[in-house]
Order: sequence, then structure tokens, then C-alpha cells
Amino acid sequence: MDEILELLRQNARLSAEDISAMTKKSVDEVKAAIKKLEDDGVILKYAAIVNPEKDKGAKDKVVAEIQIQVQPQREHGFDAIADRIYRFPQVKSLYLMSGGYDLKVIIEGDNLKDVALFVSEKLSTLEGVRSTKTNFVLKTYKENDIVYVADERDRREGVQA
Repeated sequence: MDEILELLRQNARLSAEDISAMTKKSVDEVKAAIKKLEDDGVILKYAAIVNPEKDKGAKDKVVAEIQIQVQPQREHGFDAIADRIYRFPQVKSLYLMSGGYDLKVIIEGDNLKDVALFVSEKLSTLEGVRSTKTNFVLKTYKENDIVYVADERDRREGVQA
């Protein structure tokens, strides 16, 4: 299963036949393993990874990381406030963190004003939110093992006479 999962992580478009040939398992075994991974919630979704610099629709979007300090709720800890935050459509990722703040939220807006309004009107007004700190993403070089910038340097060796 681990081998099949790793192959799908690298390329979710591999067919069961391709994976069968790569793992020396039968096609039926591969299909059964993939179905089990999906049924068990190990595989949640298959998605295309799109370069935001080349996607005209996403190119003008504003991405921000927001660090949040919260007051955990009795008997629910951080889960109750996290549940309220991740339901906002602007929220792309949400993490419980160690260190100087409790939650890290990655959000996306159409412009700076959208992000500012989300933080001031939606996020900071939630019960239990003590403080927020917003940082804007200026450029993405690498994310989830995907390099977004082309290496166009001249790698030829210099010749001396």
C-alpha cells in the first residue's frame, strides 16, 4: 500500500495498469488497494497542481498567512475555534502550531482590501481570538515539493585560453 500511495503522490494520473507494472502487483490488487485507501480516508482528493504565476485567473489573487493567538475552549481545546475558521471560503489551509501563536491560516482574496476586511470583520471578531498578525505572500518559489520558478541560469563552464 505504501508503494502505491507514494506512486500516486508523485503522479495521481497513473492508471491501475501503470501502477501494476511498476509494483509487480496485479491490476485487481492495485484497484483494491486504491479503493481501500479512498474508503479509509487516506486519499481524500485527486487534484491538479497549477502554477499561480502562469494561471491568469489566480495571478492577481492575494495570498496571506495569518498567525492567530486564541483562547482554547474548555473541553474542546482549539478544535472548536478551528472548526469555525476553516469553514470560511477564503481559508485555504489551517494549522495548529507550537511556538508564539496557536493557529496559522493561509487565505486567498481578490485584493488587499478583501484580505484586510476578512481579518478585521470575520476573523478577529470571532469569540476566542485574542490577536492576529498578517503576512502577505509576495512570491512562491516552492510549495509541497513543487518548484514554481524556472532555473534559467547559464550552466556552461567558462573556457579560458
